[in-house]
Amino acid sequence: LFLPEFVNSYIQRIFIMIGLYAVLALSLDLIVGHLGEISLGHAAFYAIGAFTSVFLTVKCGMNYFPAALIGACVTAVFGVLVALLTMRMTGIYLAVTTMGFLEVVRAVILNWKPVTGGSQGISNIGKPELFGFTFNLTNGGYYYLILAYLLLTVLVTKLVLNSKMGRAFHAIREDPLAAQFMGIDLYRYKICDFAISAFFAGLAGSFYAHFLGYINNNTFTYSISVSILCMVILGGMG
Repeated sequence: LFLPEFVNSYIQRIFIMIGLYAVLALSLDLIVGHLGEISLGHAAFYAIGAFTSVFLTVKCGMNYFPAALIGACVTAVFGVLVALLTMRMTGIYLAVTTMGFLEVVRAVILNWKPVTGGSQGISNIGKPELFGFTFNLTNGGYYYLILAYLLLTVLVTKLVLNSKMGRAFHAIREDPLAAQFMGIDLYRYKICDFAISAFFAGLAGSFYAHFLGYINNNTFTYSISVSILCMVILGGMG
């Protein structure tokens, strides 16, 4: 809780990135660890949240916090769309399709210049503000903000996994056919899982964009998806 008081901005930045990737890993773990599917396109959700939030703050003059919430909700909608489009896919087919979705998102970012800035991206992204308080490294604002996001992610995922929905996720992971025979709606729960996962990835993306101050299509690459997946696997799936 008092870390910013005892470390310099460089060390603080490392802890902020740890918190950011923890949020991303927890969100992907809902798909990989608890539903038993492989997604290689998580960076797409990360990017959608970032660009939606930045567009609302830079182009529309909206405050960061409602923009971040809207960005996360928009990302959740895309999570639902991906789930609907990949409803009957599992294993390597789902992995390749989600990887393709990431490349589509990157192509849109590169070519939709009025919204995303194209290859030049968007710069001079403002810092989050709340009741006159500006979040930055000097006052530890970014550290406490990502800490709050991390605690929110842990709390929500914990509540979801300890509920009927979480038990359904695990049943589908262990044996989809048996789960279906027991009356579990595979498609509905897959949609819910992708929506929640995408929501938190979008929230992380909105934070990262304002923390970095500049984003373009190369900010969100396939290697980021692989890195997050490695974190989930090495950290222990589920």
